Amino acid sequence: MKARPGDHRHRLLISGGELLELKEHIGSMAETFGLDRKIEKYKGTRPITIFRWDLEALIEVIDLVLRKASRYAKPPSRASLALRRLGERLRKEHDRVYGREEEEQETAIRAEKASGAKTAKKNVRGASAETPNDVYQIKITLSHLRPPIWRRILVQDCSLDKLHEHIQTAMGWTNSHLHDFRIGEKRYADPGLMEEEFEELGYGGSTAIELSEVLPKSAGRFRFIYQYDFGDSWEHEVLFEKRLPAVAGQKYPVCLAGARACPPEDVGGIPGFCDFLDAIEDPDHEQHDELLEWAGPFDPEAFDPVRATKRMKKGLPDWRRMR
Repeated sequence: MKARPGDHRHRLLISGGELLELKEHIGSMAETFGLDRKIEKYKGTRPITIFRWDLEALIEVIDLVLRKASRYAKPPSRASLALRRLGERLRKEHDRVYGREEEEQETAIRAEKASGAKTAKKNVRGASAETPNDVYQIKITLSHLRPPIWRRILVQDCSLDKLHEHIQTAMGWTNSHLHDFRIGEKRYADPGLMEEEFEELGYGGSTAIELSEVLPKSAGRFRFIYQYDFGDSWEHEVLFEKRLPAVAGQKYPVCLAGARACPPEDVGGIPGFCDFLDAIEDPDHEQHDELLEWAGPFDPEAFDPVRATKRMKKGLPDWRRMR
């Protein structure tokens, strides 16, 4: 996909031992939308151009390898030092460009807490408030797109079926197609929707399992996959970032932040969406008028977390009662 306005270009020179070690782990980049091939072909003689999605993927690959590969165990070797050095350089580059954005997100979280705390003070004097439950901070990213389309949300413990609803409303989808979750080796879906395929494909029930049963008890981050529309195959990375104490008086779910508009339904998956963007941005494209008439006004950079929060709190119609 072509770089879009606002997608920062990082030009980094990776050479010597750092490049040799990085190329050892190209296999760990198989799901990074061409980054594996880009690194494989890279000679290290001039700076490589990558984007934010690539940069974050490289950082995560290096972290994963250093944690799990026995060859990098203590005592430190030249290989491990080279890979650690590269990871530190990539992090510094990430912080240099995006550090302010992450600080603003943390400020937004603190503001949400402060707002809830003020509301809590309005309770009747002497009334004992119950200890609030934890909430989960989760980042949802639409896979294989650059620049990424993502949302960061706060949700209370709920079923995977309810999490599906939160993802739909935060992203901006219309719940018009089937979906499932892939968590480790296990897949989960709604038995009322999958019907015959539910048992045939070995699904677990998404209505009967809670987030608290899936997420790690420790403070570690945890990833799994949410897929929407088996035809267009919109795959989302769901990243559990951390637990936070719920703020008394604050209503959840909340969309804290995000970037870029959700693709239109039935646009044809990643390839169709890329073609769609090319067409609507080029007045001379043969499908420009046709696709604008089909989709209506569409700004690929538009996103408003306040509107997303309103959609999340409104939720989706209960299709089970409408049958």
